[in-house]
Amino acid sequence: MSERTERWSRATVYPDMWADPGDDPRHRDESSPDGELATLLDFLTGYRLTLRMKCEGLDPEQLARRSVPPSTMSLLGLLRHLAEVERDWRNWITTDGDPLPRLYGARDSDFLGAVPEQAVVDAAYADLEREQAAADAALAAYADLGERVGKDAIAVRELMVHRIEEYARHCGHADLLRECVDGRVGQ
Repeated sequence: MSERTERWSRATVYPDMWADPGDDPRHRDESSPDGELATLLDFLTGYRLTLRMKCEGLDPEQLARRSVPPSTMSLLGLLRHLAEVERDWRNWITTDGDPLPRLYGARDSDFLGAVPEQAVVDAAYADLEREQAAADAALAAYADLGERVGKDAIAVRELMVHRIEEYARHCGHADLLRECVDGRVGQ
């Protein structure tokens, strides 16, 4: 990589931020959530928004760019991967019937199929939104975070924390991927 992309941010108040605090949609309400479930959902929502922010303003080629060779990871691949993961979480909860099939086919197809086409981008966003809503609805049926669900008897709390961890880890990847694409930086 002989050419270096110049780092930049839209933020004017704090130059290491993605956006100025007044423009950041993640924490419009300054108060802290009440209770464990509300806190977990607040963190999950924040990381979901962060991932979308890291992808905003990019065209299909930029979203599909594999910025850190030889990795197959791209921002578009992350969107597809997290849609697949949301579906997997629903499969963990379910005890009856066959598991839902994989969205994108064979292992790693979420990343390998992340090609620079607008239809693929649109489908990835739609898949992610649909799978997030379905996983949220499935988990909303359990008010007790200590309740054990699915064939492996996983505590709802553990599943919620795992979801947050998955998004947080991939938001870190998205930070680096976005910086490689156009130099934009920030939390």
